[in-house]
Amino acid sequence: MDQLTLELARVLPAAPRVVFRVFTDPSELARWWGPDGFTTPSVDFEPRVGATYRIEMVPPEGDPFHLTGEFRDVEPPARLAFTFVWENPDPDDVETLAALSFRDLGESTDVELTQGTFKTEARRALHRDGWTDSFNKLATLISADR
Repeated sequence: MDQLTLELARVLPAAPRVVFRVFTDPSELARWWGPDGFTTPSVDFEPRVGATYRIEMVPPEGDPFHLTGEFRDVEPPARLAFTFVWENPDPDDVETLAALSFRDLGESTDVELTQGTFKTEARRALHRDGWTDSFNKLATLISADR
């Protein structure tokens, strides 16, 4: 059976320490997390192995919802991994592991994301779209802050 794993890579225009900070500082994360049009009014996110996190997301139209998980790997500024599960999940949702690596390219950082394993292609596509929008917003934010 095909393993439904999401793999994305993005080069961001800042050093790994800066990119890692915007991934791990709750106030920074709230500025760019989620698909286009979504807001993140509440971010409880303090990366320590074994600690849990919770992010509130609000779509452009609709009720707030939350995602939660546990940190599995925290190695600043090179790696970050956490479980990812929706509160009140869709029947096709399962807990996944999101693993990020941050590779130093000098003035920029190569960010590689692997997340999975998903139960359906539709759920993988939903996460692909969300991460793509998030990475786009993050790239714009980092460029504007430079």
